[in-house]
Amino acid sequence: MNAPHVPPARPTPAGTPPAPVAPVTAPRGLAHGASAALIALIVLSVAWEWWLAPLRPGGSALVLKAAPLCLALGGVLRHRVYTLQWASMLVLLYLAEGIVRGMTDGGLSASLSWLEAALAIVFFVCALGYVAPYKRAAKRAKKAAG
Repeated sequence: MNAPHVPPARPTPAGTPPAPVAPVTAPRGLAHGASAALIALIVLSVAWEWWLAPLRPGGSALVLKAAPLCLALGGVLRHRVYTLQWASMLVLLYLAEGIVRGMTDGGLSASLSWLEAALAIVFFVCALGYVAPYKRAAKRAKKAAG
């Protein structure tokens, strides 16, 4: 996967060695959880709009709602912090759709909507949990440099 991010060393007066900087360690389980939730969300979106409960019989163009998630898949599988950051914001749209359709649709579509909302929450929590140590390290490095 990715090598751990090491923030830049603090500038020191000439002739003194830089202070050691600890590498950032983030829980890999959270990255794997985010990956699993994203894959499940993509599979659910496609299956829902093609076979399980499409808006129109035979499938609907809403299957394309999985496309933005597919764009994020490569970076999420590689545990890229930047991709996890923007994908965590993207997945909030799927959370909103899941809640709205869960409250307005009926039958299988409502159940799939709540599953979509749950998967979006799992992805969001896992992504933020994985990214948080990197953000804290960047903040500490910026504070130390400034």
